[in-house]
Amino acid sequence: MPMTVENIIERLGGADNAARLAGVSTEAIRKWRQARAIPPKHWTVILRQTGLALSDLQPDSASDRAETQMTASPPSAPSAAPPAGATAALVLADGTVLWGRGFGAHTPAQGAAIGELCFSTGMTGYQETLTDPSFAGQIITFTFPHIGNVGTNDEDDEAARIAARGLVVKQDLTEPASWRAARPLGAWLATQGVPGICGVDTRALTLRLRAGGPQTAILAYPADGLFDLDDLRARAVAWPGLEGMDLAKDVTCAAAYSWDQGTWTWPHGTQAPPARRRRVVAVDYGAKRNILRCLVSAGCDVTIVPATATAAEILSHDPEGVFLSNGPGDPAATAAYAVPAIRGVLDAGKPVFGICLGHQLLALALGARTYKLARGHRGANQPVKDLSTGRVEITSQNHGFAVDEASLPEGVRVTHTSLFDGSNEGLASDRLPAFSVQYHPEASPGPSDSFYLFERFVALIDRTTPTA
Repeated sequence: MPMTVENIIERLGGADNAARLAGVSTEAIRKWRQARAIPPKHWTVILRQTGLALSDLQPDSASDRAETQMTASPPSAPSAAPPAGATAALVLADGTVLWGRGFGAHTPAQGAAIGELCFSTGMTGYQETLTDPSFAGQIITFTFPHIGNVGTNDEDDEAARIAARGLVVKQDLTEPASWRAARPLGAWLATQGVPGICGVDTRALTLRLRAGGPQTAILAYPADGLFDLDDLRARAVAWPGLEGMDLAKDVTCAAAYSWDQGTWTWPHGTQAPPARRRRVVAVDYGAKRNILRCLVSAGCDVTIVPATATAAEILSHDPEGVFLSNGPGDPAATAAYAVPAIRGVLDAGKPVFGICLGHQLLALALGARTYKLARGHRGANQPVKDLSTGRVEITSQNHGFAVDEASLPEGVRVTHTSLFDGSNEGLASDRLPAFSVQYHPEASPGPSDSFYLFERFVALIDRTTPTA
């Protein structure tokens, strides 16, 4: 009869001796216990040291069987009921089914969460990540296993609602361990109709996405516990994907409004704006609140307008500078209405600063092209080199498209480059007061290495409009 992981560790002489014999750390032994499974690469050593048979290492208990099936199982036939212990399924377009335990909101029979499956490497800031509008249309796999441990609160939202369509995590959610927590992650998700799945081997899933690129997935967490795998797979295959999809219209504001909160500083809360403030219009393609806070703290009086605002509508606010925000979707699709507006602003001689989707749209307005990355950049630890200074910044990023440097017209130069894959991370015009970066130059979540770009924008405004 198969033995439990605990029995095997005892046969090896306890956790310390098991770690020594297997050539791993005691932390790895803890993970064996937690997963209720031992990775096959260690079986040879265990068999030699204990005299056990191979069948002794095969999980057989209900809990072990469920855990094994939750890590990865390409199905051979549809199933009306999940494996023991599983209450949710992540179905990939390639047919793979990952079983797990659901949390957050249940999905209706014909309304399971569908989107592009991606992974984020950030170790902190899951609430900021989930509410980042740039994640619209995506299901997020968090590579960091401990998600939900600090709960959620009302101050860390980057938008009014969660933008992501679902989330995938390794460990079960725990009760929040933070004095700032207002509610647990699962309860917060449930109030916003967003499902999650835990118990998934997120390392294996991330490796699959890294090797094969993003693909469509559908997350099902039905209240009745029944799954039609054929239907789920068919819907995943039929989803068109983000290429060619304009999502900025889905996440932008409905009407113009003003923003006057500065960045949050412990223990005082949000900073008051400085005395001198430049009039800036921020075009909202999916703007994060902390981006707006950074503009205020840098010395801007910010008015936000919808993504569909025309050049005339933007200029009607008499801006001294125009900011192009982050956002989701394919820039080539959003360009249909955004590029004419940006060109009108450039023709008016207004200083322009763009980030993320705004960076891509500025490039398109200047005559360049964009393309879909084989692997997107998502996380708060992305290295970028500033070519003018040689300085390397650790940045927060979330994008699946990039600017084609080979298409940059004369008079537009590359200013920043990714040290991961060499893709474009920034540009500037030599004849117009305009520059942009691919990443999010703020710390929510993530490092604050790039805050200087907001100050650079303000300095550009002051040089262009000396009487401001």
